[in-house]
Amino acid sequence: MAAAVSQWQPQEEGFREICGLLEQQISPASDKSQIWQQLQHYSQFPDFNNYLAFILSRAQSKSVEVRQAAGLLLKNNLKNAYTAMPSANQEFIKSELLPCLGAGDRQIRSTAGTIISVLVQLGGVISWPELLNTLVKCLDSNDLNHMEGAMDALSKICEDIPQVLDSETPGSSERPINIFLPRLFQLFQSPHASLRKLSLGSVNQYIMLMPSVLYISMDKFLQGLFVLANDPNAEVRKLVCAAFVQLIEVRPAFLEPHLRNVIEYMLQVNKDPDDEVSLEACEFWSAYCEAQLPPDNIKEFLPRLIPVLLSNMAYDDDDESLAEAEEDGSLPDRDQDLKPRFHSSRLHGSEDAEDDDDDIVNIWNLRKCSAAALDIISNVFGDEILPTLMPYVQAKLSTSDDETWKEREAAVLALGAIAEGCINGLYPHLSQIVAFLIPLLDDKFPLIRSISCWTLSRFSKFIVEGINHPEGHKQFDMVLMGLLRRILDNNKRVQEAACSAFATLEEEAAEELAPRLDVILQHLMCAFGKYQRRNLRIVYDAIGTLADAVGGELNQPVHLDVLMPPLIAKWQQLSNADKDLFPLLECFTSIAQALGTGFSQFAQPVFQRCINIIQTQQLAKVDASAGIQYDKDFIVCSLDLLSGLTEGLGSGIESLVSNSNLRDLLLQCCMDDAPDIRQSAFALLGDLARVCPIHLHPRLSEFLDIAAKQLSTPKLKENASVANNACWAIGELAIKVRQEISPVVMSVISSLVPILQHAEGLNKSLIENSSITLGRLAWVCPELVSPHMEHFMQSWCLSLSMIRDDIEKEDAFRGLCAMVRANPSGALGSLPFMCKAIASWHEIMSEELRNEVCQVLVGYKQMLRNGAWEQCMSSLEPPVKEKLSKYQ
Repeated sequence: MAAAVSQWQPQEEGFREICGLLEQQISPASDKSQIWQQLQHYSQFPDFNNYLAFILSRAQSKSVEVRQAAGLLLKNNLKNAYTAMPSANQEFIKSELLPCLGAGDRQIRSTAGTIISVLVQLGGVISWPELLNTLVKCLDSNDLNHMEGAMDALSKICEDIPQVLDSETPGSSERPINIFLPRLFQLFQSPHASLRKLSLGSVNQYIMLMPSVLYISMDKFLQGLFVLANDPNAEVRKLVCAAFVQLIEVRPAFLEPHLRNVIEYMLQVNKDPDDEVSLEACEFWSAYCEAQLPPDNIKEFLPRLIPVLLSNMAYDDDDESLAEAEEDGSLPDRDQDLKPRFHSSRLHGSEDAEDDDDDIVNIWNLRKCSAAALDIISNVFGDEILPTLMPYVQAKLSTSDDETWKEREAAVLALGAIAEGCINGLYPHLSQIVAFLIPLLDDKFPLIRSISCWTLSRFSKFIVEGINHPEGHKQFDMVLMGLLRRILDNNKRVQEAACSAFATLEEEAAEELAPRLDVILQHLMCAFGKYQRRNLRIVYDAIGTLADAVGGELNQPVHLDVLMPPLIAKWQQLSNADKDLFPLLECFTSIAQALGTGFSQFAQPVFQRCINIIQTQQLAKVDASAGIQYDKDFIVCSLDLLSGLTEGLGSGIESLVSNSNLRDLLLQCCMDDAPDIRQSAFALLGDLARVCPIHLHPRLSEFLDIAAKQLSTPKLKENASVANNACWAIGELAIKVRQEISPVVMSVISSLVPILQHAEGLNKSLIENSSITLGRLAWVCPELVSPHMEHFMQSWCLSLSMIRDDIEKEDAFRGLCAMVRANPSGALGSLPFMCKAIASWHEIMSEELRNEVCQVLVGYKQMLRNGAWEQCMSSLEPPVKEKLSKYQ
């Protein structure tokens, strides 16, 4: 092998041409596409990458920039070509890279380190024993260039593929990390900041993995951290903080003996002059609270911590939000201002999602981290923090001069941050707090106006609760009008905050908004005409939320005349490939559901456009020459709007469906490889099953097979939402097509039973829908399901007893009664569970079902003689027995 390596020599002409090309590539004036084509041409030659390695490591006569360009091109080529490359070339490239670790120029060393890390990702370290030996030699050499070069490469390997160094290597008794860790610890004491930084950063990569060598050297690691804690270099201090944060998250026991010292240190660096250090330190408080460690350890430090958090919540002078806040609302948005948006597919059943209550922009910084820490601390300690916090907040709020506006703004942010955790202690003062915040909506500083919107929205539950007494009613109207005024602010940041705050208030106020619909719609539609692209998305959201909140109240000509014309004009203006269509489709979905049959007059063009979009996108997916960029969100949003239409129009959608190819398109979507398309497709399948099952009929067996497959996938947990909607759709089809469901009944039952038996860790909605669908199948095909009932009665009855009263629960209990009639002995072993399920009803509204349940209980009472029934009853809790007495 060695002979083969030494044989390769570059041809002078090839060397010259490639260097010339690289020189052109880095010159700003060159034609990049022409150079790219020439480089592609050279890539055809099997030894092109050898030239690049040679230029990087040996072309001393060339500039560092050319050598570095060769290295970066080599790195990108190797990602695709390395594994198929002749082994002689592989060995040549490796042998050229190792000497670069000691190169005199830092850029050459760093480029070599990056390529070495890529090679380790591709081939591991086993096939490259010389690498580990070279790294150890360089680290032990005492030559700064060699030590830095080796440390640079090692740190990149630790960052990209740390597990490689913590695995057995043939021919060696030790894992590589066991050899490197003592050397990394030693470098903590190096006089060179670059080595201290790289060595600590490398060790930090192993805190999560915790190899045994780190576990047993933990004392040594902690001593090293304490030595580096006050390092003159800010990046080293930041890494010390990061280590403590990770340790408190994954191995808090190691820190417990030193906890007081660590907390003292974190308090000190939370005020570090370097922002990145204080940001990293600030993460510690949230991490500590989330690790559910005893709060008492931190409690005595709160009087010192809270003022630090509060002062860090003020805007920094160089915060980019300050510049943005001066932006005029009439300036058009640039494309880079538009944040990517994510549409979440429809889900049938209980929502497990949490609200994102985030402050308005997305860059994580010290201000937000401090506010998040205060939020979490307020949730852990509740009202106990108020005596410390409120004097500071009041002092900051009582200033009125222009110089201190940032302090006032931070105090308003603090009130919003503690709105949840300290609500009990704040409660007696809330009307004063709200009364204080309302005038701030008109403050001269835009960022005070925007934060006041957010903080008021955090108290929206209280504001809405007060509507029923005169003072509260007046306050609600003042907040409502204040937010509507801010929606028409000239500042984009304020517009955004006001729309988001208003959407939160809408959700809370719901039907209370009905009497105020005129003024709300006038403001929202005025904003619709005034806003630039980015904030238009938020107006759509506010309109959609309004429709969800007031429902049918919107269905009056006086409101529709204000609401619909601007939306329809926008709808006609946007092309089918314009992503600005997404939020509009979502907005129409809410409106269609709210208006119900009132949407009929707008339905035909909306329905047809959704069909066209789905068709176009399905074509674009398989045929790139169609000239349309495929984006699955177009399909998901269109399916969801069709669901909203179906839900709103009910059987009124039938004529639209019958004159379209929706059935075939929908079947294709149910088989799509993207989970969110399948999720929305099964939601629509279930909605259509409810109102016009006849149109699904010709392909019923295919729909059922593909829906059943979603429940038996090994990836059930990752795709729980798809399974959830498929399961619900099967149940909806079952009660419409009755016996025709029988071919899939057994395969579906055999998938549902394990879901119910291993419910822990699965989402609540999937469990509910599984138990309802199982009941619906038992109702329509009791003869198929009842022979197997003893296998699932206990877990099924348990989940039935968790479901709230509604029509779907009624269907499930019809199935229960049908099975018991068909196979009474099948439920005997689970009788107490069945009794608890029956007792979970608040009230059975259907008289017919009530009678069936009574017959079931009376039947068992007669069947169980000689005290067996009484014995069963005595095992039940008194409230359950009392509820059952209604049915006997």
